[in-house]
Amino acid sequence: MSCSTGGCSTSSDTGFDPNNPEAMAIQEKINNHPCYSEGAHQHYARIHVPVAPACNIQCNYCNRKYDCSNESRPGVTSGKLKPEEAVKKVLYVGGEIQQLSVVGVAGPGDALANPKKTFDTFRMLQEKAPDLKLCLSTNGLRLPDYIEEIEKYNVDHVTVTINTVDPTGEIGSQIYPWVHWNHKKVFGAEGAKILLEKQLEGIKMLTDRGILVKANSVLIPGVNDKDLPNVAKKLKEMNVFLHNIMPLLSSPEFGTKFGIDGVPSATDQETMAAQEACGMDMKLMSHCRQCRADAVGLIGEDKGDEFTKEAFVGMSFEALEDKYNIKSRVQKHEAIENWRTHLEAANERIKIEQASKEQLSSTGETKLVAVTTAGEGMINMHFGSAQEFLVYEVGDKAIKFVMHRKIESSYSGADYGDDYNPIEEIKTSLRDVDILLTAKIGECPMNDLNEIGLICDDSFANEPIEKSAFEAVKKHFKTNEKELG
Repeated sequence: MSCSTGGCSTSSDTGFDPNNPEAMAIQEKINNHPCYSEGAHQHYARIHVPVAPACNIQCNYCNRKYDCSNESRPGVTSGKLKPEEAVKKVLYVGGEIQQLSVVGVAGPGDALANPKKTFDTFRMLQEKAPDLKLCLSTNGLRLPDYIEEIEKYNVDHVTVTINTVDPTGEIGSQIYPWVHWNHKKVFGAEGAKILLEKQLEGIKMLTDRGILVKANSVLIPGVNDKDLPNVAKKLKEMNVFLHNIMPLLSSPEFGTKFGIDGVPSATDQETMAAQEACGMDMKLMSHCRQCRADAVGLIGEDKGDEFTKEAFVGMSFEALEDKYNIKSRVQKHEAIENWRTHLEAANERIKIEQASKEQLSSTGETKLVAVTTAGEGMINMHFGSAQEFLVYEVGDKAIKFVMHRKIESSYSGADYGDDYNPIEEIKTSLRDVDILLTAKIGECPMNDLNEIGLICDDSFANEPIEKSAFEAVKKHFKTNEKELG
């Protein structure tokens, strides 16, 4: 299959054509990047440093004043850091979490609305932690102004949030009340058109320079849902590498304009439908968790509250660099790559990214399989501990990863009262899923899930996810060599 700097189609994350130097250069860039590579996200960690508090646009899905350590939304943070403090935190965390591979500036405002703080941070990181990949996230309004700095500091992964390509600005005006441009606020459709112009200009400048671009789009039911396929088409034209469709999170307690106005959050099923509509044109990121601006750890977990400022701010850079220990980190990453090689062999190379139903199944029929995992590509988490499920689409020929589905609570964790039972939320989340694979599940929740027709199977405990999902569908549904039941 072919791969360019833009949209890429591969048989797996390691399926790049070894005879194509450009393709292999891209593979090198994404191999241990948990956001850009679905295959890496269960093995490598990231850290977001909240050095960029100011923002130059207003979004109706954003309320950066809100903060809760149990709440995960872009823009949310428990505190801000100065560039020097951020670098100290990265060194401290990198010593504790040796699978750390990426550091990004993702807020709590916009990285390029705070250019000095952002690029001061990157300058120091280049010196102190040269093994880390550098990323930034931006709304794109100031992107054309800082292309040279992005190149200078070797920031070769940039995420741009682009929610509409409507040239009239009407859809954008429902999302962005204003943008700050030329020292004044520009309201409504006029502001939305300026934002779109700068986003497209900046994306082209990035891709022309070989910088990998991931585009984030927030799925807002009734606002931009019909326009997202147009966004995907435009992104493909511009050689954007990856498109991430994120569901709107608009619970009223978040205090956002959409939440207060009653615009509903996007459901898992609506998100899947949008992904399917857009995936015909673009390579999709399906494993996003909509991380906080101070997220730490593997995607799907957040250890930020374990690394408070008091732990590292008083330490010298010399002591922190000793703790960071690049030699030990290199050995850890080599061990991870060795494990990934064995895991891929165990999974028998049956996963296909961006696959159609015809590529997955000889009959066009597929099943959805949900998995509980603590990472490393294994079914290694008890059902009662799960706060999210990884969902795969499985046919009789191959499988593909579809999405994760987060639940607000699990059987263990926060105290919701003696009468609280999370099973109803789980049943809603998994209502279209056919099989649940988990390391262990009790009889009561299993019976509850059986009521919605969900098969629960813990016989694949501590086995590789992809092969197990494939085998489970054969076990429970396959009636002959060519058909699923």
